[in-house]
Amino acid sequence: MAKLKNIIKQLSDKDYQAIYNSLNESAAEKSASLLKGIRERSLGDNKIMEELGVNPNAYYTLRSRLNQKIEEYLVEQMENPRTDILKKVANVNDVVFTKKRAIALATLKKLEKELIDYDLSSELTVVYKYLKRLHMHSPEQFSYSQLYNKHVAFMLATDKAEDILADYFKNYGDYYLTGDETSKLGLSYLLRELTNVSALHDSHRLYVYKSAVNIFHRLFVDDKESELNQDEEAIEDILKKVESYFSVYTLDSIYHHLSLLFDYLKLEYYTHYQLYKKSEEFFDEVNDAVATLLMNYPTFTFSSQLLITKLRRSIRLKVEETLEEENQLQFSEYEPNPLNVPAYITYVTYRALSCYYAGNYDEAAKWINNFLNEVSLKKYPLAQLEIKSVLALQYCMMGDYDLFSQLMNSVQRQVRLMGKENIDHVVVFNKILKVATSEAKKQKADKISVLARKFNSSNISVYAPTTLIRMDEKFINDLSSVSVV
Repeated sequence: MAKLKNIIKQLSDKDYQAIYNSLNESAAEKSASLLKGIRERSLGDNKIMEELGVNPNAYYTLRSRLNQKIEEYLVEQMENPRTDILKKVANVNDVVFTKKRAIALATLKKLEKELIDYDLSSELTVVYKYLKRLHMHSPEQFSYSQLYNKHVAFMLATDKAEDILADYFKNYGDYYLTGDETSKLGLSYLLRELTNVSALHDSHRLYVYKSAVNIFHRLFVDDKESELNQDEEAIEDILKKVESYFSVYTLDSIYHHLSLLFDYLKLEYYTHYQLYKKSEEFFDEVNDAVATLLMNYPTFTFSSQLLITKLRRSIRLKVEETLEEENQLQFSEYEPNPLNVPAYITYVTYRALSCYYAGNYDEAAKWINNFLNEVSLKKYPLAQLEIKSVLALQYCMMGDYDLFSQLMNSVQRQVRLMGKENIDHVVVFNKILKVATSEAKKQKADKISVLARKFNSSNISVYAPTTLIRMDEKFINDLSSVSVV
């Protein structure tokens, strides 16, 4: 909410009035009242909810829609002049063939300046191509040839960097589900390759792309190695430098969208180092955009990690039972991509565990079963074992011994095939469930408690939804009192 308030406060009077009028004209009176309450009256959340007559969930939806409307308006204002410039570039041929040389040169020079202001290097190649031709009999032809070659090389480097960026996070998904050391080495190679491409040009854009991978890699793949490397730029320094670029190139539409990505990385950075008070400064705004991050940013980051971070935060704050209701609003229009298995399984896991913490075990089991029927996990046996174990917990809590027994037999067969190395935590987790479903009631709670302590000592950095189960006194009591039928 803090970021939304800051944006509204910083709107010019003209922009504020235009947004306010647009909301009223589109019959969005409550959104208009919310905008006015923040801008002109500086009201707090509770006071606004009272005046609008809405509950917290409806207020959350209202706030998200207002934020979206403001962003759409600001992007539209940004895109209009940018679109005009791109149209001019498209008409360069007509200028060169129909105008006098002096007019054509003046037009191209003016267009060059505008393109530099908007950092549109690809379009600059078109301008420099014609400038070097029009200066064919002038000494300036050489300098324009150099500029043309430079921007062609930069355009290719930018395309290469974007491809590496997308490849990195596609491959990270595989590493996340397998923990395979070869995959981990591949990620380090891609980071080095992106760093090398970035070093070819003194470019803020390449630095931003490299930083998106560098920060994520150090937080989720190889943080210990980075800590030992004294030459590494500090993550906070990287974030500040990227923010400075965003402040300078305010007309860049890509940077406008990437600001959300780096807010997310700030959230992950401060959470990683347990600076929770600082991380809360970014949580609300990133959380409001969680569906957008999942849908539109998979080639720029592994945005599904946000769901795990959000779940862990809720467990830490002991508000995990509220997630299911919030999910109904946040993901009402979200459609996961079943072909992106790492992102899809993370989303399903998050939704299932949200249901579990709300005590809705039937719904949690439904989420997982639908996923297992839709997607093959043969490529990811460890992930299959993990999610089946979470499903077994739901059957256990439901007291459905037949389904539990069938699933547990399947899990045990898979454990024998894989071997117990590196899956000790899953073996212990399933021992807990076996104790819970055993007919012997004597010291059941004590046995579960001992196993729970052993399980909680596990330190797993890849996909491991079993580690997202809070094994506290309530968990032990619930399992101890399970009545199987």
